[in-house]
Amino acid sequence: MPRRGAPPEVNAGSMADIAFLLLIFFLVTTTIETDSGLDRMLPPIEPPEDNVVIKQKNIFTVNINKNGQLLVEEELTDLRDLRSKAMAFLDNGGAPSGSPEYCSYCKGKRDPDSSDNPSKAIISLKNDRETKYATYITVQNELVGAYNELRNREAQRLFGRDFTDMEAEYLNPETPDEVREELKDKVQRVQDLFPQKLSEAETSTN
Repeated sequence: MPRRGAPPEVNAGSMADIAFLLLIFFLVTTTIETDSGLDRMLPPIEPPEDNVVIKQKNIFTVNINKNGQLLVEEELTDLRDLRSKAMAFLDNGGAPSGSPEYCSYCKGKRDPDSSDNPSKAIISLKNDRETKYATYITVQNELVGAYNELRNREAQRLFGRDFTDMEAEYLNPETPDEVREELKDKVQRVQDLFPQKLSEAETSTN
């Protein structure tokens, strides 16, 4: 019998269970913010080729200054026009008919002063150290979007569906192995038509 006037006893036997349940609750309901970034698959390491000559007309230069302004081929360009200009460069197909570099599927202007073939076309991106990260990401997305639109066009022509859908299904780990194996060749075939050659030049300090 407890002594008269003594403080009541607190049953702490279930405190550990309560703390554990609260911990689970907060782990399940808490939203963890993640930084946005670039979804890139790095190419395999290959030995450097000797005596590689790249024609200037096969390089599409994009510069971003510290104010977020774009210089595309040394011309001030609005961000909304970047994708279309990149697509025109990649799809130009300027190599003459009958040459080994002739692009039979290209639908561009075939300007001899622009890129010869999508396999030769390189997009060179350069930014300033003070360039805002959001601007840098937006420019990257527009350039990748140019590749994807051209790949979607060719995938529709060859397989009747968008390349981006095929690639997403191929990269999905839940896709059955037999389906992924079938998609692998299709995805690679379209990628070979418009290989993504996006080069980042050394960052400017000015």
